[in-house]
Amino acid sequence: MRRVSSVLFALLAWLAAATLAPAQDFETKAKFAILMDYESGTIIYQKEADTRLEPASMAKLMTIAVVFHELELGSLKLTDEFMVSEHAWRTGGAMSDGSTMFAELNSKISVENLIRSVIIQSGNDAAIVLAEGIAGSESSFANMMNTLAEEIGLTASHFVNPTGLPDPDQYMTARDLANLGRYLISEFPDYYHIFSEPEFEWNNIKQANRNSLIEMGIGVDGLKTGHTEAAGYGIVASTTDGGRRIIAVLHGLGSMRERAEEGQKLITWGTRAFERIPAFAKGDIVAYADVYGGSIPAVGLIGEGSIDLYLPKGKRKCLTAEVVYDGPLRPPVTAGAEIAELRVYCDKALVQVAPLYAAESVDEGDLVRKATDALKQLTLGWINP
Repeated sequence: MRRVSSVLFALLAWLAAATLAPAQDFETKAKFAILMDYESGTIIYQKEADTRLEPASMAKLMTIAVVFHELELGSLKLTDEFMVSEHAWRTGGAMSDGSTMFAELNSKISVENLIRSVIIQSGNDAAIVLAEGIAGSESSFANMMNTLAEEIGLTASHFVNPTGLPDPDQYMTARDLANLGRYLISEFPDYYHIFSEPEFEWNNIKQANRNSLIEMGIGVDGLKTGHTEAAGYGIVASTTDGGRRIIAVLHGLGSMRERAEEGQKLITWGTRAFERIPAFAKGDIVAYADVYGGSIPAVGLIGEGSIDLYLPKGKRKCLTAEVVYDGPLRPPVTAGAEIAELRVYCDKALVQVAPLYAAESVDEGDLVRKATDALKQLTLGWINP
């Protein structure tokens, strides 16, 4: 991987020029945490964000992602009904001593009601019924979870069941949980309102939404809580309070009360303690990548749209950045191809990764260009053996 930082010096010098009041430091009792700006993907805060964790019922967000994906494909309808098997009834029902929708054995339940139970009640029985109805078994459905997880870039996650019940081979990271939340919000806006519904009743039993942050008046409208004895208490939450959407993940807390307190603290801090820095407008060249033997020696790199940063107030001087790509590139290079990434650091901690794309197409060069680049290869060591 080649790193190109010099083209960013002007940006970094400008950002460092202002002297503001000292930024507020933030600490959380959670073992794992991350706070992400939804629109830009900027990581505002992180703590052990790439360490494997037991996701508990937060794994049900992946279950719901698969269900929503099947609905979008048209292979599933909200009105479809699935039968409650003995396995779902025993493993996830009232006798299991876990979160449940109290589904009756051999009854039929619509996909819409099963979705509401999984999201609002965290029903293990509902999750298993969905898995069996869509894929035939929990293990087959887990394969669908892993396939979709890979497609959407959850590189540090693996699933073996749709419920989040403990299994040593089921794991995620706080970063993957945040990215999964971002995927659900962006790709399925027609269903996202379910996450903020205050309660759901089934079998004459009314249960409140397990996400207590929804009731706190801080704009939280999703997404999911989780708990096991070994993993502790966790939450994936999102809010639009403060004029922009942020996504918070906390896990490894000691109680429901601590989860609520730490969640409120992180979200409130995230909505108030940051400033937006316009870094690159849509179409701006961020850097150039060398093209070996191309019709031009280098191709400009641009973002998908504008690239904005959210930095702690008073922390502009913490910023460094680099552009990383496998290179030099070889022609042909197609305009719009993703070929690099912008990595932004604050006090040496990675806070944002933005994909970069070729600003134009590059064809093979003539003999003179190829000869010139071959000389560079010999003298400058352009290409590693």
